[in-house]
Amino acid sequence: MLSEAILVTGAAGFIGFHTAVRLLESGKEVVGIDNLNDYYDVTLKEARLKILQNYPAFTFAKIDIADMEGMKTLWAEKGPFKKVIHLAAQAGVRYSLKNPHAYINSNIVGHLNVLECCRFTEGFEHLVYASSSSVYGGNTKLPFSVQDRVDNPISLYAATKRSDELMSHAYAHLYRFAQTGLRFFTVYGPWGRPDMAPFIFTKAICEGEKFPVFNNGKMKRDFTYIDDIVSGVLAVLENPPEDNGETAPQRVLNIGNTKSEDLMDFIALIEKEVGKKAQIDFQPMQDGDVQETYADVQETTKIAGYKPTTSINEGVPEFIEWYKGYYGAG
Repeated sequence: MLSEAILVTGAAGFIGFHTAVRLLESGKEVVGIDNLNDYYDVTLKEARLKILQNYPAFTFAKIDIADMEGMKTLWAEKGPFKKVIHLAAQAGVRYSLKNPHAYINSNIVGHLNVLECCRFTEGFEHLVYASSSSVYGGNTKLPFSVQDRVDNPISLYAATKRSDELMSHAYAHLYRFAQTGLRFFTVYGPWGRPDMAPFIFTKAICEGEKFPVFNNGKMKRDFTYIDDIVSGVLAVLENPPEDNGETAPQRVLNIGNTKSEDLMDFIALIEKEVGKKAQIDFQPMQDGDVQETYADVQETTKIAGYKPTTSINEGVPEFIEWYKGYYGAG
């Protein structure tokens, strides 16, 4: 018998945590898994997990998705699951320059293991998995559309995320189960990742430390608030692609804020909320980075009714308030 619980991989991560909370608050049962690796501060992951474990309908298992035997055991003991939100991955563009094997193990082998578990689940309904806006690589046409070609990755992280999309297409074609990949655009908000720019900037400004800004500050990002990301994930989950017997029952969608903001404007908002001036070390463009991101979400809106509602003027103060409270800053 299929479990009514929704499986969330990477549940102690930034997006996974918020997604699990929203599901639990809506009355759903959630099984969360995470390997709690030390890519960034494990105590932050543990603090998120502690909040989740206050919900009676939440069950946690410490599992690495690259461990197929562990995944099979989970499926047998807690599943089988008919809906999976797969957010576990080795994240970060820059870290992939230093530790490439971590990306192959988690993002390629791990994704394959999730696909294999779903494949053998009779009555499986929908796999929603995290891709990334980084797959657009060196594309210069803006905004980035899911119709654009994405065969020019400029980082290994991007290459692994594009590989996930191709693997999912093959599995959907061969085994006919519904899948949707979500290309997330620069996610920020409370409980955010310490390796991402909003967190790095805020920490440095609060502590009066100098920090690097690449391409001499001439960067633009489609900053997307975490609440909008989660709304998109859950709306998509309830709208799986249908199997028409011809094309593979899969698709890839953008989840962004549909506004490309100047990085320096974003930093200025942090300065305003923190009440301190940033000490910036302007540097040239870094390998693997892109100058601008900008999401076209028309397909996502059409399929799942997705409409982002949070501007950076609203989202940045929310993040700074959480940061000050959690770290006792300012």
